[in-house]
Amino acid sequence: MEIIPISEIQQAETGMHLRDLLSDAEFPRRKSSLHRADRRFEALDHLARVFAEPSNVVLQKLVDIAVGFCGADSAGISLEETNEAGERRFRWIAIAGTFSKYLNGTTPRFFSPCGTCLDSGRPQLYRVTKPYYDFLGVEAEEITDGMLIPWVSDDIRGTIWAISHQPEEVFDIEDYKLLNSLADFASIAVRHRYQEESLRKREIARASAVRANQLAHQINNPLQSLTNSLYLASQGGHATQSYVAQASHELRALSELVAQLLNMSDANDWLSRRQTP
Repeated sequence: MEIIPISEIQQAETGMHLRDLLSDAEFPRRKSSLHRADRRFEALDHLARVFAEPSNVVLQKLVDIAVGFCGADSAGISLEETNEAGERRFRWIAIAGTFSKYLNGTTPRFFSPCGTCLDSGRPQLYRVTKPYYDFLGVEAEEITDGMLIPWVSDDIRGTIWAISHQPEEVFDIEDYKLLNSLADFASIAVRHRYQEESLRKREIARASAVRANQLAHQINNPLQSLTNSLYLASQGGHATQSYVAQASHELRALSELVAQLLNMSDANDWLSRRQTP
C-alpha cells in the first residue's frame, strides 16, 4: 500500500498543489513549444517598449505579454495589502485572459498560492482544483498548470502568475524566464504607481491648505460683522431689527464658507483612506 505524505493530503484537501519550480526535477525537461520559441525576440521587443506606455496601462501590458507569449490562458499580478480590519490579503490589480472578470478581486493571505510563494521567496509551479474555489465561494476553471513568481519593491510585495486550463502541461523553462523578467518590471511599475499616487495626494493636500487659508480669511470678515451686529442688537433701540437682519445675513454667509471647509475635509479623508493602487 502506498503511503501518501501528509503534505500531499493537505494539498488535496485545500485544492492547492504547489512545488518549488527551481528545484523541480521534471520542469527543466519539459519540451519547449517551437512556435513560442520563435516569438521570444518579439516578446522581448514588446517588453522593452512597455514603459513607453502611459503609467496607468503598464501593468496590463505586462500581463498581456504573458498571455500572448507564454501560451497562458490567463495571467495576472497580485498585490499584497491590508484591509480595513488589519487582515492581509492579495488583490488582483491586473489580469488578462480567462480570469479577467476577477480584476480587483481579493483572496485571503493565509489561504492562497500567492502566500506560499511569497513566504518561500521562490517561484512555484502550481495547480488549483475545486476545493479551493469552494472555500472562496466562486466558480472558476481549474488551473492545471501554473507558474507563480514573487516580486518585492521596498515594502511592497506581490506575485505575477501565468496559468493554463489545458489538460497537458503547457509551460517550459523559457516561459519561466520571460515571466521572471515580467516580475522585475511589475515591481518597478507598482512602485512607480505608488510614488505617483503619493505625489498626487501631496499636491492635492497643498492645494487644499492654500484654499483652507483663503477660506479662513474669508470667514473672518462675516464673523467680525456678525459679532458686531449681535452686540448692537443686544443694546436695544429702534435699529435692533435691522441689526438682527444683518446678523442673519452674515450667519448665512458664514455657514456657506464653513460648509466649503467641511467638504474639503471630507475629500481629504477620502483620499487618505483610498487604497493604492
